[in-house]
Parts: sequence; structure tokens; C-alpha cells
Amino acid sequence: MTNYVTGSMIKSLREKKGYTQKQLAELLNVSDKAVSKWETQKGLPDISLLEPLAKTLGISIAELLSGEYVINKNRSGNMLRTTFYICPVCGNVINSIGEGSFSCCGITLPMQEAEAQDEAHSFGVERIENDYYVTMHHTMTKSHYISFFAYITPDRVQIVKLYPEQNPEARFFIYGKGILYAYCNKHGLFKLAL
Repeated sequence: MTNYVTGSMIKSLREKKGYTQKQLAELLNVSDKAVSKWETQKGLPDISLLEPLAKTLGISIAELLSGEYVINKNRSGNMLRTTFYICPVCGNVINSIGEGSFSCCGITLPMQEAEAQDEAHSFGVERIENDYYVTMHHTMTKSHYISFFAYITPDRVQIVKLYPEQNPEARFFIYGKGILYAYCNKHGLFKLAL
């Protein structure tokens, strides 16, 4: 039988937190014998305990299940590294600083590769006071539309979600040089450096 959680991972993280088996057991409302069984691979925590166990140990459920503790050594990520993942089923938009692994509606989402604007997806950008007023001459029907505009600078992400009944336009407060994105539900992601 394949274990869904490793005892060595639980023990290592428990010790890093400075908990005894008894202290961890009390935090989870289980016996210290249960914790001992988990750590010696003689038993597994109940599936209902995975979330509280991960939270108590200070890791994600994914890390607990994979047995790999991830340490983020780059705590000063640049927002210009933002990537987009869009669900083709429900239209959910996920943005991440850098690449990741995301799923929605039961499928793994591919990272969207942005292309330079083209004739059919050309940005109109006008400066109005402290804002960029962004437009695009694009159809906005239920089957073909611009789903969102995003304006990304090194320290900020601004996203405006659009719907078929709206005009493809948005206003963004200017924070300096950045990248403007538009996502067409048929043709993908387009960008323009500002």
C-alpha cells in the first residue's frame, strides 16, 4: 500500500516546530500513540486530519502529501514575472508570480503565452490625468470577447474583468513602466509594453 503521508516528514516538521509527540497530539485532539504510529509508519492520519495537521506543522497540504517541504528563497518576487492561467471551462483567471501548477474544473491549466498585439487585437491607450484609459476594437459577443485587461508594473498587478455585454475598455492608475495584457477567449493572451 502506498502511503499518502510520510512519517519522516511529520517527525521532521514536528521537531522543527519544537513539539513533542504529546503536544502535537493535543493540538490535533488525538492520542500521542496515534502520532507515534504515524511517525513510525505503523499507521496513517485520518484524511480529515490532513488540513489541521498541515496547518499545525506550518506547511501546505500539497507539501505534506508530497513529502517535500518547499522553502521560498526568493521573497522579493518581481510582479513583472506574473503569468496567467485561464480555465477553458468556467473562465476562471489565475495569476501567479512565475510559473506554477494550477487546476480548475478537473483539468490542469496551461500557462498562457502572451503574444505581441496584432491587427485584430490592437490596444488603444490614452493617458487621462493619472490613468491609462485602455480600449480595444474587438467584438464582445457571448462566444467571442475580451475576458480581461491587466496592467502589471514591478510592484503592482491591476486586473479588470470584462463580460460580453460590456465594452472592451478599462482604466488603470499609472504606476510607471509596465506591461498591458488583454485576454481574448478565442485567440489567447496579448501584450503591450508601456
